[in-house]
Amino acid sequence: MLVRVDAPSPPRSRLDVRVSGGVVRGTRAGGVLAWRGIPYAAPPVGERRFRAPQPVVPWPGIRDASRFGNVAPRAYKGQFRGASPKVPSGEDCLTINVLTGAVIPRKRLGMPVMVFIHGGGYTVGSSQDFTGQGEGFVRTGRVVYVSFNYRLGALGYLDFTRYSTPERPIESKLGLRDQVAALEWVRANIRGFGGDPNNVTLIGESAGGNAVITLMTTPAAQGLFARGIAQSAPSNAAYSREVTAAWAAEFVEELRALHPGDDSLASPADLLTTADAVDLVRAGLVLQMRTPVTTPGTFCMAPVVDGDFLPERPLDAFRHGRAHRVPLIIGTNDREGSVFRGRLDILTKSPGRIQAIFEQAPASSHDAMRNAYPGLPLKRPASDFGGDYAFWYPSMLVGEHHSRVARVHVYRFDVAPRLMRVLGLDATHGIEMFALFDSLNGRYVRTMTALGGLAPYTSAGERMRRHWLQFACTGRVNDAWPAYSEIERLTLIIDTVDRVESDPRGERRAGWREFMPEI
Repeated sequence: MLVRVDAPSPPRSRLDVRVSGGVVRGTRAGGVLAWRGIPYAAPPVGERRFRAPQPVVPWPGIRDASRFGNVAPRAYKGQFRGASPKVPSGEDCLTINVLTGAVIPRKRLGMPVMVFIHGGGYTVGSSQDFTGQGEGFVRTGRVVYVSFNYRLGALGYLDFTRYSTPERPIESKLGLRDQVAALEWVRANIRGFGGDPNNVTLIGESAGGNAVITLMTTPAAQGLFARGIAQSAPSNAAYSREVTAAWAAEFVEELRALHPGDDSLASPADLLTTADAVDLVRAGLVLQMRTPVTTPGTFCMAPVVDGDFLPERPLDAFRHGRAHRVPLIIGTNDREGSVFRGRLDILTKSPGRIQAIFEQAPASSHDAMRNAYPGLPLKRPASDFGGDYAFWYPSMLVGEHHSRVARVHVYRFDVAPRLMRVLGLDATHGIEMFALFDSLNGRYVRTMTALGGLAPYTSAGERMRRHWLQFACTGRVNDAWPAYSEIERLTLIIDTVDRVESDPRGERRAGWREFMPEI
């Protein structure tokens, strides 16, 4: 789908690189070379809205690549907090960024490539999250680092194909298709930045971790990456066309309510393809808030299993050995669910939602599950139940199934500064990201470490970064971190002092196996 430009004319400087579409000029600062906001597909606007990504539109001359591209349309204060309203956004958001060390010796051309997929519930987030993202990796001079934006919310993760017409075709799984297109761009262009297209490691956290798991079961992504790292992945978040069709119908009604009495928008196709992106975001927020209540345990903005581009539920693909057989690091944080409070309340934590999940489980498994979470549905055990349902147990299943066909390493991140423990959050969802990216000078980290704990938190991030870097460069990790297997289930606990445990929280795992035998 992408145009490969062969036999390019020599660049004017080390900062000028020819890519699909033309020449881009990067910047040099702080020991890092950076190219930002490079288009990896045509702008998905106008007739391209709700269509699969199209080839890059060529540009004349040299394109400035000193600034990030647009963030995908999102809400700033919705269910999840998005980028500041001051950050440029828009549907023309399919751009990619590349970082390298300031000096790349010629003999090091063909370095390993790390490609990061951002999280944010497939509704917010962008490639510019976390100040200095990726710089700690490239300053080692050992890797090339890539990040990118993709379509979010209704524009990327609702299935409106039921409303497709010959005059106005509509396709689905657009965010997933964007991710494949970005990987294709890396395959076609990364040599120009000193990277090896055959040595790519995918990294993703939260929704980005779900993306890594999903791409490992997407046929179109086969061969585009050599290994994966999935952090706090909601690995079971992929739904059938029947389920997603109902969500699409609800969304259309919400969108129509924003345009009452407008007869020119009678058909859903007209409504969807002409509505302002702001209205698409607003209607999506209503659907997002409603779904955890009406259908506990689900999240409406997620990949769609269509039997074609995504042939089957990713967990089923892993169970039957049909995922791409690449090495994998997968893990979660100690208490994933504790941060999902207030407007973030999307998990199965309330008594009503927990009861709904229990009603779907075999009655014979109820006592064991309540024993695994003593006091359920009180606040703390309910948070752990919801976090384990969404993140931990599905991730353990992926590790278990994939270990039969490829090398797998499993971790748990337990480090939490004192204030996080005082607040009852502990090592919650996303807490490791600031440490991993050495993004420690912002207000969030200063607040989080106000009562102490910065040094062990920083050290944990450094160790994690070394593990990820070694895995990206060699496909293996430190010998002190053994491979995962169904027999021993050896897991690295990243704590003030790291340790390896066999089958941590095995009682919970056994309880979930009986509670959700069909997952």
